[in-house]
Amino acid sequence: MPLPGLPGAQLRRLLLAAGLLCMASPASLAGDTPEEVAEQLQSSADHNAMDPNQPAGNAAVTPPAALPGDSTEPADLTEPGSSLDELTREQDRLDIQSYRNVIADIERNEGAYSPNVSEHLMSLGSALQQSGEHAEAIAIFKRGVHLSRINDGLYGAEQIPLLQSEIRSHLALGDFAAADERQVYLYRVQLRSLSSGPRRANALMQQAGWQQQAYELRLGEHGFNRLMNMWDLYRLALNDIIKREGEHSASLLSPLYGMLRAQYLISDYQGEGSSGFSSEYDFAERQGQSRFNAYRAQSYKKGLSVIRAIQDIETTVQPGNAAVAANAYLRLADWMMWHGQDEEALANYRQAFAELAASSDAQLLQQQLFGAPVALPALEGVEGLPPTVAQEQGNALLSFSVTENGRLIDLERLDDYEDNDAKVNRLMRQLRKTQFRPRFEAGEPVATEHIVWAYDSNNW
Repeated sequence: MPLPGLPGAQLRRLLLAAGLLCMASPASLAGDTPEEVAEQLQSSADHNAMDPNQPAGNAAVTPPAALPGDSTEPADLTEPGSSLDELTREQDRLDIQSYRNVIADIERNEGAYSPNVSEHLMSLGSALQQSGEHAEAIAIFKRGVHLSRINDGLYGAEQIPLLQSEIRSHLALGDFAAADERQVYLYRVQLRSLSSGPRRANALMQQAGWQQQAYELRLGEHGFNRLMNMWDLYRLALNDIIKREGEHSASLLSPLYGMLRAQYLISDYQGEGSSGFSSEYDFAERQGQSRFNAYRAQSYKKGLSVIRAIQDIETTVQPGNAAVAANAYLRLADWMMWHGQDEEALANYRQAFAELAASSDAQLLQQQLFGAPVALPALEGVEGLPPTVAQEQGNALLSFSVTENGRLIDLERLDDYEDNDAKVNRLMRQLRKTQFRPRFEAGEPVATEHIVWAYDSNNW
């Protein structure tokens, strides 16, 4: 069965037809321009501000390690209380005082609003952040933003690193509502100050990544707004890159994979109860829900279009690579299986298995991709289950089987721990609803019995 991929010349027509490019009819989907997306982001932040006790829900929420697109800070290898740790802390104190002295000198000689102050405020805030003094760091970064607005204009690009650093400190303190509010302002600054180019595309993708995090943190009234914003922002980044680099650039893969993550989340969205607002807000709520329903009605088709666009670019960039070709079929089959299209999915799984036969390490690749059942989605960033651990490290040991159609059966708990029953029961309910990619032997799906997975309930 040939993969219904696309010749490169047809990629733009496919994206246009599926509404992946912003030239689609504005009546079909909102958020087609950066300004419209900015309005949607502001609406989400306004709803969030109405309920400062968000995030809601029963599950414990942990802050993300870093903003999308940010580099992660190196791990602190020192042990608390050690002499090396104390030396590091002393050096941090000296650095902080040094920055304070420099700022004081500039203010005496050039005035409190000197443009030279902002640069050193950034250094001081970063040093405070590094030492864990996030509340004071936030105050310093805010002052830097204020000075930048005075000296460089309301939307000067010099604010961007200050805002990004401030957001990191809000996240470190667990103040997700404040981080969300500053993300909205950051987007407005980026929109006004960055022209078309890599920095603008990266800013759009960073904002899209934040919308996913905010959705997972349950910030704001309606999660579906976050998912629509996520899709629209990745779509705007895609357009920006196509205009500059053409339709076969490998740079397109980042927004395309982001769009695929958005479609997995949109198709899996469970809905929310009524907010209980007055009729005016009920009307706005119904409008938003109707728009999201239109997004979800097209989710399967749009997901297929994104996957085929990814396939077209990856096979162009790496022609003749059997593993790349097999993964194209696998990605398509997973999406079909996720949506209950079993026959079409199995045909593409078989084709992926056959493609690997042409590889020099066919047996190894077939074992990696098809040697055991795989929970769907199998796409980084939208995995539905917490990570498994080695059995000796887990406090929840679960046994189950997976049929040749990828359905989980015979789930039972094997361990004797009792203090995490509520968490494990929720996990078991989630497992029962999970669709799996079945194990394959000789290119055919087979049942797998007595699978044992271990989890550490402290990890979620």
